[in-house]
Amino acid sequence: METIERKAHWEKIYSTKHPNEVSWFQEIPSTSIGLIKELNLPSSAKIFDNGGGDGKLVDHLLDMGFENITVLDISSHALEKAKQRLGDKAQKVNWVIADEAHCDIPGQYDVWHDRAAFHFLTEESDIENYINTIQKCIKPGGYFIVGTFSDQGPKKCSGLEIKQYSEKSLTEKLQGYFEKIKCFTIDHHTPFSTTQNFLFCTFKRMSK
Repeated sequence: METIERKAHWEKIYSTKHPNEVSWFQEIPSTSIGLIKELNLPSSAKIFDNGGGDGKLVDHLLDMGFENITVLDISSHALEKAKQRLGDKAQKVNWVIADEAHCDIPGQYDVWHDRAAFHFLTEESDIENYINTIQKCIKPGGYFIVGTFSDQGPKKCSGLEIKQYSEKSLTEKLQGYFEKIKCFTIDHHTPFSTTQNFLFCTFKRMSK
């Protein structure tokens, strides 16, 4: 899917649906919060939330005292919703409108977080571009936290085909640049009373 098509799709979703009308909604993103807390980062750590949309992880990161947060999404509607929800706190966040498959983010980050975004990249060229981006943008010794549909999860989401991952296939995709710290699967219970099986992993950027 080209960037223009991808953007049109997500702008429509975020301009027509309330947060609890999308399957990925979480009032409290407890798994992501827990994985970030495990890293024992200083408040000055640079954290990047890829595909954050109008999700509430940024709210909790601010409440945890983090001072250098960047949220990227392809949808301007999504980010505007998040800004409106946060009010004055939104000024403490760096907001980026870009396509994760084709973006050039300046600087390097201590943590790159991605929940339910990476699996929407199904073309190998897009996947390679994304992996090249995180290789450049995560500091050596920094972390990649990713939550993606497992091989027992859905095959489509939001009307789009997705790419499932197992612990083995995801680790192989990232080999050479990232060392696996941990992986586990967990069920996400959607607002529609359905269940989606996710694979969550934490990887460490190798120093090379």
